[in-house]
Amino acid sequence: MAFLFGSRKTPEELIKQNQRALRKVVRELDRERTGLERQEKKIIADIKKMAKSGQMDAVKIMAKDLVRTRNFVKKFILMRANIEAIALKLQTLKSQAAMANAMKGVTKALKTMNRRMNLPNLQKIMMEFERESEIMDLKEETISDTIDDVIGNADDEEESDVIVSQVLDELGISLDHELAEITPGLDKPRITSNAPVKKAVAAAAGPAGGDTDDLQARLDSLRRDDD
Repeated sequence: MAFLFGSRKTPEELIKQNQRALRKVVRELDRERTGLERQEKKIIADIKKMAKSGQMDAVKIMAKDLVRTRNFVKKFILMRANIEAIALKLQTLKSQAAMANAMKGVTKALKTMNRRMNLPNLQKIMMEFERESEIMDLKEETISDTIDDVIGNADDEEESDVIVSQVLDELGISLDHELAEITPGLDKPRITSNAPVKKAVAAAAGPAGGDTDDLQARLDSLRRDDD
């Protein structure tokens, strides 16, 4: 039956059809107003011509015609303004219909997402993520502290030695020379008695008495040779 009575038009199609009709009417009104304005100019020229020739009766009739023409021009202008207002209302309805359709689609999408979203499961996932993140942060902090303890102290000591050396070099002071000036009476230790040597040899020899006597004899022989 659609091919007999035609398909039913949607509201959007009806709005477009009415907008086209209104634009056509506006164009026709503009053409009529333009023709009346040209006629008005012609009447004014004729009135001036008749006035110069002294035909005052014709001037009065043409003046009435000029007034009627100007009134028609004003009516056409008012009609055009009213039609434009109607077209604006149709455009507003079209925009509202488009917004309603968009809101309908968004609402449908939101309903679908709300049905598929499992809030308790989402909360569980977020809690697990937070816990794992905290564990990872703790591990990273522990590893960083361990690395700093292993490497940082040695680096700090080396850096301190470098700074001390740089400062002494800038001052033109040698560390060994400075220590020698501070303790001029200190010499390298020398063995002046055989008692400490005997104790060291006895402690190293242990219960083996023959080895101890042999070592002591060698030390005595070396001391005699030095004398």
